[in-house]
Amino acid sequence: MSEVAPKQERDEAGVKPRPELARASGSGANAAGTIAAGVLLSRIAGLVRDSIFAHYLGDSATADAFKAGFRIPNILQNLFGEGVLSASFIPVYGKLLGEGDDETADMLAWGVGAIMTVGVTVLVAIGVLVTPYLIDVIAPGFEGDKRDLTIQIVRILFPGAGLLVMSAWFLGVLNSHHKFFVSYTAPVAWNVAMIAALLYYGPRRSQDGLAIAISWGSVVGSALQIAVQVPQTLALLRKHRIDFARVAAPLRAVFHNLTPVVISRGVINLTTYVDNVLASLLPTGAVAALNYGQLLYMVPISLFGYSVAASELPAMSRAAGAMPEQMSAILRTRLNRGLRQIAFMVVPSSAAFLILGDVIVAMIYQSGAFTRADAVYVWAVLAGSGIGLLAATMGRLYNSAFYALFDTRTPLRFAIIRVVLTVISGYLCAIPLPHMLGIAQKWGVAGLTVSAGVSGWVEFVLLRWALNKRIGWTGLERSFLAKLWALALGAAAVGFFMKLHMAGYGPRIQGLVILSTYGGLYFFGAWMLALPELKQFTDQITRRFSPRAPSTPSDR
Repeated sequence: MSEVAPKQERDEAGVKPRPELARASGSGANAAGTIAAGVLLSRIAGLVRDSIFAHYLGDSATADAFKAGFRIPNILQNLFGEGVLSASFIPVYGKLLGEGDDETADMLAWGVGAIMTVGVTVLVAIGVLVTPYLIDVIAPGFEGDKRDLTIQIVRILFPGAGLLVMSAWFLGVLNSHHKFFVSYTAPVAWNVAMIAALLYYGPRRSQDGLAIAISWGSVVGSALQIAVQVPQTLALLRKHRIDFARVAAPLRAVFHNLTPVVISRGVINLTTYVDNVLASLLPTGAVAALNYGQLLYMVPISLFGYSVAASELPAMSRAAGAMPEQMSAILRTRLNRGLRQIAFMVVPSSAAFLILGDVIVAMIYQSGAFTRADAVYVWAVLAGSGIGLLAATMGRLYNSAFYALFDTRTPLRFAIIRVVLTVISGYLCAIPLPHMLGIAQKWGVAGLTVSAGVSGWVEFVLLRWALNKRIGWTGLERSFLAKLWALALGAAAVGFFMKLHMAGYGPRIQGLVILSTYGGLYFFGAWMLALPELKQFTDQITRRFSPRAPSTPSDR
């Protein structure tokens, strides 16, 4: 998990960045805090959406159909969306901005946008046509009415997924100019559209009819997600024209980077689809439970992992012109600071998933068709995810460092290793292992997340090893991790004791009291130990919500 850093590598390496790189080597706390605030709002909206979804659909066959169907159009978003465009487009675009060539940067942005529009339109049309075959691949266990409903849902959702891919282009432009808040709160509009469909049609339609209604709500929400980003993006791209001859070289660089990143994302997301395939072979409710758990799992990854990684990538990319020693010093400084920032919030998230997962699930989902037994079932999924949570969040930051170095192939190789391990161990843990242990087959769904977590640790260790060979030591000190885990597990033990004595208070009250106590104890312990990450965390909140706080400067 960690190793003790040599003293000379923990220092600033004695290298002072050039003046023009000051911005790249500066603190990314403001940007990470801004992204985290935007992600928090969108994740809260997502949890509200899924809580209402669970109230009406629970762990039913219709819920299985919608959750599985939702995954299929997301192939587009996962392969060509936010993470992929950030890794291929932002380093090239950000380098042009860092060199002061705004006109070429604008034309590059428009060129990438035009090519994406044509490509995504073609892929959406193909997706709609081949939907029945995709269902057979992604959810082979679905038959009869359940399969027919899934096909109908997928065909509705595909155009919306195409719009979400184009939304990633807006995000790439805005992020490169250090405009983070609008792009990361834009998914709130998408969630609000689905929430409106759930609230209006929930009491009025059957479960199958409601699934169709919220599918259309998703398409409307995708359009709204783009609409809220248009004004700020157009204000930044002042040269509204494309000269493909002039931007031929940077376009080649973008799409040269894009290929291995798309393959890497495809390989990584293959595990998600394999999980859904295996879950579709388990008893009814497994697919829905897996997706309920994964939504919760993505909250800390997005808030504390992706927010840091996304804020660091533009700054790292702008430092690409530095001398090798300077670039290495900048990357080491930013990585080590970012890793501590991530671990400070992810370690307590992992402990909560493992020990208080049923409290979290019940507080958000338990209502109507979603029962206490369903909450315990999803807890098993969530606990398995908690095993690899820290590796997944820190791995995102290491991936950003490789992308800033214009190296997209190293993460691809390690992603392939991770996927192979996940597929093999996932099958063994989900299908034969429950029978061997003498437990119900449905619990095999927890084996899927456990195996993915272990494989995630293997990938993380390989990423850190490869990067450390290039730029010097990066990582977390064992003493720091020991303090975080001691604080988190001690606070979780108190929360677990409280849970045993609050069974009759209802899931909402129980969750609010236990989880607020848990968080309060963890932060109090961090304050007693004088951990600097606590002050950094509180300063980010203060800067975000204080009217006198300075805003994050634009790079234009």
